[in-house]
Amino acid sequence: MGEHLGIQNRFSFMTGNIAVLTMTQVLGRFFRSMVFPYASLYVLALGGGSSQIGIINSLRPLAGLVMFPLAGYFTDRAGRKILIALAGYLSAATMMLYVFAPSWEWIALGAFLQGFMVFQFPPTSAIIADSLAPENRGIGVATMTTIASVLGMFSPYIAALVLQIYDTAPGMRILYALLAGAGAAGATINLRFLDETAREVEMGPRLSVSQIFRDVYGGIPLMLRQLPAPLKALGVVMVLGFMANGVASSFWVVYVVEEIGLSTVDWGLILFIEGALKVVFYIPAGVLVDKYGRARSLMASLLFSIISIPMFVFARGFYQVLAIRLAVGVSNVLFIPACSALMADYVPRDIRGRVMAALGRGTVIVGATGGGTGGPGVGFLITIPLMVASVAGGILYAVNPIYPWLFLVFTILMSLAVTGLYIRDPKIAEI
Repeated sequence: MGEHLGIQNRFSFMTGNIAVLTMTQVLGRFFRSMVFPYASLYVLALGGGSSQIGIINSLRPLAGLVMFPLAGYFTDRAGRKILIALAGYLSAATMMLYVFAPSWEWIALGAFLQGFMVFQFPPTSAIIADSLAPENRGIGVATMTTIASVLGMFSPYIAALVLQIYDTAPGMRILYALLAGAGAAGATINLRFLDETAREVEMGPRLSVSQIFRDVYGGIPLMLRQLPAPLKALGVVMVLGFMANGVASSFWVVYVVEEIGLSTVDWGLILFIEGALKVVFYIPAGVLVDKYGRARSLMASLLFSIISIPMFVFARGFYQVLAIRLAVGVSNVLFIPACSALMADYVPRDIRGRVMAALGRGTVIVGATGGGTGGPGVGFLITIPLMVASVAGGILYAVNPIYPWLFLVFTILMSLAVTGLYIRDPKIAEI
């Protein structure tokens, strides 16, 4: 009985906003995990090549240069809930371009328009940070990720079967249509059940459009100067992580199919097993992050990745690729809660929306296999490096398929150096 109460108390944070966002993350993750691992194959099926894949990936973050600062401003002054729901509905609508795309250029247009939906991420990040006590942030993020991943771990394999049955282009149209429906449903749930967490003093008076732009862009240099050195260093690590994903994430499946010779079903099975591993270890990893420290956990994650990712270019069969992806999975279960908790610990509540709009939530996916170049982890300061990396990824792969993974090794080594020299846990975490 006492043990049951102890477990219940340990997960007492899974109520209210955290429960609602977890529910909508489950829905979104399930269908996104069907689409993202195979998005590059859809571009190839519609007449594009590796260079076009890079161009498409670079267009998605472009709108973030404008939308992230504005979203951070409105998150702190106008509230979180409405922004989250609105973005969900608009995202579902623009997803129709993917469903009916006759050529890769339509995918490029869809990627550009989807980039405007990033205004949902600062308010989502702020609500999560607002709704979790400092001592629960590591396990809180890990628990949300675990629950969202339980169904999502089946998605790549299910999607691979759909593509095998219907072929790549028709199958991807089906998957994108399902993703659009899930986005609309999630937006409705968020609008109906989320509670606003912005304080009245934060919400402030209404301002003119010109004043909003002056406040947003004029205040960025001062905000950055006020950030503590460890948070700036964490920002560097996140930039490097997203640049790595911009270069390589879209080409994991292409390399596996074209260079190693595995089928899409083989790749889907590997991602399913990796997903199952992460589901098992996310919550224990979150406990370790809270118990032994965020900075130590971040360093351990990077060490796992530097050992595993370089071996991918030497892999020659199913089991070798599987072993590498399992090691990458271990790196991920440590990196995400450690990085997210550090962000929440260092950033005061009253500027949390603006800072997370600049730097993201901290949820960089290590070794992303599709996607990994958007989402709540991206901030507007990450956008330009990410765009450059995405274009470079297509060029590098066209020159030599091994080059994207050599770039990954460089970014991981740089991240290890920055983490070891500058990133430390704060003595007192922000509430």
